Amino acid sequence: FMKQGQGMLLLYTMKNPSFPEYVFSSESGIMCLDFHNDHPHLVAVGFYDGNVAIYNLKKATSQPSYKSSAKSGKHTEPVWQVKWQKDDMDNNLNFFSVSSDGRIVSWTLVKNELVHTDVIKLSVEETTMQGPEGPQLQTLGCGTSFDFHKKIDYLFLVGTEEGKIYKCSKCYSSQFLDVFEAHHMAVDSVSWNPYHLKVFISCSSDWTVKIWDHTIKTPMFIYDLNSAVGDVAWSPYSSTVFAAVTTDGKAHVFDLSINKYEALCTQLVVAKKKNKITHIQFNPVYPIVIIGDERGHVTSLKLSPNLRRMPKAKKGQEVKKGPEVEIAKLDKLLNLVREPESKA
Repeated sequence: FMKQGQGMLLLYTMKNPSFPEYVFSSESGIMCLDFHNDHPHLVAVGFYDGNVAIYNLKKATSQPSYKSSAKSGKHTEPVWQVKWQKDDMDNNLNFFSVSSDGRIVSWTLVKNELVHTDVIKLSVEETTMQGPEGPQLQTLGCGTSFDFHKKIDYLFLVGTEEGKIYKCSKCYSSQFLDVFEAHHMAVDSVSWNPYHLKVFISCSSDWTVKIWDHTIKTPMFIYDLNSAVGDVAWSPYSSTVFAAVTTDGKAHVFDLSINKYEALCTQLVVAKKKNKITHIQFNPVYPIVIIGDERGHVTSLKLSPNLRRMPKAKKGQEVKKGPEVEIAKLDKLLNLVREPESKA
């Protein structure tokens, strides 16, 4: 981080892991990216210098099709995450960004420019100080990660450097719906469960992964992984499977329906000293995870059959599949740890 150089956006195919299909170079380091669901040729990226941009893979140029600028609301700190959202009322494409400067910004593609709107400014009320003349100095909270609810369009979560997770609405720019005192250090990733609409997961540099019901202020499950957790991801095929990566170079895969207390698999992925894993992501179709580290290496791993085991049918019954089954599976586990509600 002290020696910032140029950045690169590389796109690979699994068929040729030795050389990228597309190469885009940039003046500043690229911190994050997101592909558009309906237009996969459009990639939104966030830069270390606070800018955001959109690259169009259909265009032969190496320059982004859209880029923010100091005039058009760029962030003043690194952008940690960008995410595409549904088109706005006028059918314009739009995405959101979160940065250490405490701003969550919505970017809309209007004709040939990016139009920005500040959705929320994170502020840490507790650290307001009394100055010599008596004014209060309000410090900004540093956003580190965010995720949008899969079904409730206006609802999103923001993780911060202070360890808090804010539940926010796109409709209210000045206040939060709720605050979770989630972690003791920076929240490195926060993510809604793809099946269960109430459940989200968070991980932190405080060594823990926590699973939450967003209507309850205390976590449902807490896992201590003995090292700072860089990233966590839900699997696309099961509501109870997630994977996390830690700074000691290990990847951990959990399936709550098989073991609620510890990982099914913990594997060393990068053996070299002075190298940390920073990201993990599941392939949406195949049983593959992809892991990125601080040295710029990307490692692709296949999950063994026991890590993606599907429920077996009882004799004479067929295996039920589908979202309802996944929701019921996770609900059953949560009901075990939910405090019994006092009878009215």
